[in-house]
Amino acid sequence: MRKIVMVPAIAAASLAVAACGGEATTEATAGAAPITAEEVAAAQQGWGEGIVNIGKVHSEGGDVAAAATDHINTFYAYEDGAEVLFKPTLAAEDQFRGDLGEALSYFIGTEGTEDGGFAIAPYTNVRWENEGTITDSDSALAMGNYYFTGTDGNETKVEYTFGYMRNEAGDVVINLHHSSLPFSAE
Repeated sequence: MRKIVMVPAIAAASLAVAACGGEATTEATAGAAPITAEEVAAAQQGWGEGIVNIGKVHSEGGDVAAAATDHINTFYAYEDGAEVLFKPTLAAEDQFRGDLGEALSYFIGTEGTEDGGFAIAPYTNVRWENEGTITDSDSALAMGNYYFTGTDGNETKVEYTFGYMRNEAGDVVINLHHSSLPFSAE
């Protein structure tokens, strides 16, 4: 309902500014294409493949820092200068990762911290089950469960909410990442 109300309001404001001789721009008139559910699914697939790749690079003795940095720069909005809200699954002391360095520490580990290197596990697959995806022109949200398959074939279920934005290059990148292990009463 909010989208239906907001779009006419934005259009009316643009017309009012234009009628007064000013210039009006919105995301739609600036040429930015709306984010689609298909783009969100593609970003999720790419993110999962990137996590698998980081573990593979680590297992093969490669430059895991370079692989993880490339992954973060590809899939997160840190490099674009946007604020990123990142609450990783396995973080208790340093719960939130507001910059690339903190995210990198979580993905590949840093000695003397709680970060053991989530992405170097390694995993053989990441499978997504979206509960839902909400798109709103220049942003999108997705929530559900993702499953990380270990080398033993066992899956670990993790709950997530991801937010997406389109960067200046036109790529869909993550600006919100919250994940947690499912509640257990035991």
